[in-house]
Amino acid sequence: MKEKILNSLDQIEKEYKVKIILACESGSRAWGFPSKDSDYDVRFLYVNPRDWYLTISEKSYVIELPISDELDINGWDLKKALKLLRKSNSPLLEWLSSPIQYREWNSAVDPIKKLSKKAFMPKSSCYHYLSVARNCISTFQNDEKIKLKKYMYAIRTILCCQWIVENLNQPPMHINELITVLLAEDDLKETIRRLISIKMEHPEKYLVQRSPIIEKYIADQSEDLSRKIPENFTKPEIEEFDKVFRKILDKVNI
Repeated sequence: MKEKILNSLDQIEKEYKVKIILACESGSRAWGFPSKDSDYDVRFLYVNPRDWYLTISEKSYVIELPISDELDINGWDLKKALKLLRKSNSPLLEWLSSPIQYREWNSAVDPIKKLSKKAFMPKSSCYHYLSVARNCISTFQNDEKIKLKKYMYAIRTILCCQWIVENLNQPPMHINELITVLLAEDDLKETIRRLISIKMEHPEKYLVQRSPIIEKYIADQSEDLSRKIPENFTKPEIEEFDKVFRKILDKVNI
């Protein structure tokens, strides 16, 4: 599959006449709890030739390919990415810190990563992760069983928010690091790790019995963390993003 992914990235560059500077896993495989039939969620950042940006016409800043053969692949243009970075976009911040990288042009990506540390906004990020957790909670309903996927999404995003509250920086993507650092209760750790093992052995739609321990943890933490959300830092000036944009364009030769 990795060879297929790399070939797809090469084909995208040829077809769209762009330079891909970063490509990574963005979903459950990078989070540390893929199912047996999980897609490969590949996300990438790309740069167009300098002249492509010098026009008043409307442009598309996204490349999306149809999902096929377990491969879900799409990417954002550099300009779009930097605009979203200034808003502390959580998916983009996760791409930059993904533990599974397929391609990384360091001389172009390093300035973005450096800027991302200044662009990170704790309040905005907490709202993002709590929103995901609450959306998952809303699907619990009154059924005896629930999709294990929903539990894992809620647990991970709650942990991400807790990390931000305690550390005021971007949380690690992999759930094992979050569990190890943040959870003190051995019973809860063991329960979550058991759920991870079950998820990795079964398909995406696998159902598990409702867990009072997990649901109490999610509900209590969601309520508690919502009262502890820190304020945002001062947003970097737009000139800093423009400087990175121009610096990367200078490096690209398509």
